[in-house]
Amino acid sequence: MMRMPETRPYHHGDLRAALLAGAERTLRAKGAAALSLRELARETGVSHAAPGRHFKDKQALLDALALTGFERLTHTLEAADDPALPIEERLTALARAYLGFAIDNAALVELMYARKHDPDVSEQLAAAVERTITPFLHLIADAQQRGEIVPGDPERITLLAGAGLHGIAAFTANGTFPPQEALDSIGDVVHHLLHGLRPR
Repeated sequence: MMRMPETRPYHHGDLRAALLAGAERTLRAKGAAALSLRELARETGVSHAAPGRHFKDKQALLDALALTGFERLTHTLEAADDPALPIEERLTALARAYLGFAIDNAALVELMYARKHDPDVSEQLAAAVERTITPFLHLIADAQQRGEIVPGDPERITLLAGAGLHGIAAFTANGTFPPQEALDSIGDVVHHLLHGLRPR
């Protein structure tokens, strides 16, 4: 019987994208522990060796998943940001976009932040993390220039505000906060946050 040529795995057009899509489906359904390059190859319909052309091991696959997650989150936040809005509306829109992404992609967000804090994180992933923070940094800096919030290090203020927002996302992911209730409460959270940051 004639053997198929080695080029067969590429009949998908973009094997890397197909593998990442399959990996994300597995991540959502079963968690990161269930991910296997060999199983992904089987599900994608390619040879068991084919994924190795894109991911040297499972960790490389997890890093790639985290990277695509941060890139998608950045696009989500950039689409939600409108510098023309008053600060409270602008921050509420950004916060809702972040929380909505976290609710819709709970397993992916968990992976993203696990990889973010790994001491061996790649420069590419570290840069992707920074890009997700940029819309919030710009908002804080803009508001400080207008005298709407207290002066201080914009990065520290962004970190503190982000910690609260991420906490709500974590509570939602573990079932403490129903998703719709969490989304509905964002306006109140932002209002109280800004009230506390107003110059005295």
